[in-house]
This record gives sequence, structure tokens and C-alpha cells, in this order.
Amino acid sequence: MARILSGEARALTLESIKDWQAVEGRDAIRRDFVFKDFNQAFGFMARVALQAERMDHHPEWSNVYNRVSITLTSHDAGGLTERDVKLARFIDQASV
Repeated sequence: MARILSGEARALTLESIKDWQAVEGRDAIRRDFVFKDFNQAFGFMARVALQAERMDHHPEWSNVYNRVSITLTSHDAGGLTERDVKLARFIDQASV
């Protein structure tokens, strides 16, 4: 099982993914994305889904037309772990 990020390591790691925001009341991070249209949003989600499946680490997400909201937390660890950060970095790259 992955370990929850804490202390200075957590602060430094979260600094590296600045566009992600803490979720109030949960040990999780969230980011919203807006794309040109549904096709771009869905293509993005497909890329993320393939990576998430390879990592066996699946996001909480929703999609409405050109908008995608993603929340990351490691349910098995009970909070934010390095796996979430690794997936967040991939998601950031896939969004461009």
C-alpha cells in the first residue's frame, strides 16, 4: 500500500503541481479542465483512462460537454500519496 504524503515532502510535492487544489474536508486534490469541445475533452479522458488503468489508480471525475473535473486520492491509503501526484503530472501533460 502507498504511504500518505506528509510534512515537508508533501509541501514540496504539491508545489510541483501548482494547478491542483486541495479538496476541503478530504485528503485529496482537484483540478478542472476546459477544452474546445466535447471531442477534445473525451480524447483527454481516454488518454487519462489508459494511464490510470496501467497504474491501477483510477480518478474520481466528471465530464459535461467540454469540461472535465478530476479529483485524486488514494482510497486504499486513506489520502494523498505519490501515486496521486504521479497521475496528476501525467494528467497535466495530457491536457496540453
